[in-house]
Amino acid sequence: MHSKIQQILDTTKTRIRAFEPEIGLEGMPESLQRRDFLSAVAAAREEGRVPVIAEVKPASPGKAFREILPEDAARLAWEMEEAGAVAISVLTEPEVFRGSLENLEAVRKTVYLPVLRKDFIIDGLQLEETQSDLLLLIAGILGENLLDFVDLALKKGFEPLVEVHNSEELELALDTPARVIGINNRNLETLEINLETTEKLAPLIREYDRKKGTNHVIVSESGIRGPDDVCRVIDGGADAVLVGSVIMENESVFEKTKELVKCLAWRC
Repeated sequence: MHSKIQQILDTTKTRIRAFEPEIGLEGMPESLQRRDFLSAVAAAREEGRVPVIAEVKPASPGKAFREILPEDAARLAWEMEEAGAVAISVLTEPEVFRGSLENLEAVRKTVYLPVLRKDFIIDGLQLEETQSDLLLLIAGILGENLLDFVDLALKKGFEPLVEVHNSEELELALDTPARVIGINNRNLETLEINLETTEKLAPLIREYDRKKGTNHVIVSESGIRGPDDVCRVIDGGADAVLVGSVIMENESVFEKTKELVKCLAWRC
């Protein structure tokens, strides 16, 4: 594991020790029933749009994009929704990515789209902190505990998005009931990005689905810089893309999101 990732895991453990839930969240409150991500992806594809999960991302390791307070997060998410995104991803890791639970809560109160909580989940207590529609679970971090976390997420009312970046992690993911698999083009050991990761792993998922009669939604993550990259990973087998940095770097979050959403109609 790269030192940057280990640093995040260490600070996450410290956060967890300080967290004392007053009441366990036994499931989604009635007012926060899960929004259907799979249907949103299917609808976008039928309409010829790219299913884009647009990310509210204040920073990445070594680079800050902008300070984002809850009201800013809500405004950015609204622009992403208006531009045609199928879901909004919100960083809640506070140390390196400078995210917050408050940002996530503000976003979900503002938009009608499914909302993904993107963090480094390593303890069941983190599922008590807040609600979202989707929850990121990283196979390379959870290892043999992945199945337990997927089961717990489903029990709590989350749609788990299980992230993998090699065939070994993919095997772990396919041994769970998760319906959404994210292929991270970033290697967690080196932090290097290669879109070939999607091109190598997506066909393995398709072959598994063909043999087992299942139907996973495949999300390509990291390294999507523009329409050419979107077309490449969609052609490689992805159903959707998760894009953060290039949207946050752009002067207009709305226009950049719209460009990616619409690119299949004129580039692919």
